[in-house]
Amino acid sequence: MHPLTDDPSVPSMVAIPGGAVDLRDDRRGTAWRAEVAPFLLGRYPVTQALHRAATGAAPSASGASPVTDVSWLDAVEVCNRLSALSGLDQVYSRGPESGQVICDWAADGYRLPTEAEWQYACKAGTSGYRYGELDDIAWYADNSGERVHDVGGKAPNPWGLHDMLGNVWEWCWDLYDEEVYGSYRIFRGGSWAEQARGCGASVRRRSHPTFAIDDLGFRLARTVS
Repeated sequence: MHPLTDDPSVPSMVAIPGGAVDLRDDRRGTAWRAEVAPFLLGRYPVTQALHRAATGAAPSASGASPVTDVSWLDAVEVCNRLSALSGLDQVYSRGPESGQVICDWAADGYRLPTEAEWQYACKAGTSGYRYGELDDIAWYADNSGERVHDVGGKAPNPWGLHDMLGNVWEWCWDLYDEEVYGSYRIFRGGSWAEQARGCGASVRRRSHPTFAIDDLGFRLARTVS
């Protein structure tokens, strides 16, 4: 399936079955198991074409290239805009006093995946650090030519998701460690600029929700009833 359809405002989504995933925080030396309910996840990272459909912003690369230089706050705004375009309930709102982003998990609109959802979908029933040989599934520092690539150019994981590793890092909903890092949010997956060891299903990175850079994007999720 090509990432660009006749209507670039309609994301290509994959149904992810429910299950459980084991996560860990190497910095704290903790591990835990999370239950994951069935949900929908984008087949590809959000593309330039999809971002343009949501925001009207001029693309900075080909339409099939992942959008980059988007902060976590930018990403939740795009989720809401795409929900509105699709006639879905918007997931995100702002607290009237705190201004903090609030997530309505029951809403049927587009949202960011949780960290547990992201890792569970990335592994797609496999048990290793990666779901395939890295050169076959990911654009990373050794094969990217120091640039981002159009989505879908590497082999998908067993559930049909492309670019879960490499090409661009992907924002998740979760706070990293509120006590230590405050509002920092998690991103996952590695990128075109990342060394091989950083492109694995369990690798966790974080930054401020206003942070944006040329190898960081995001992928859409949706709650299903």
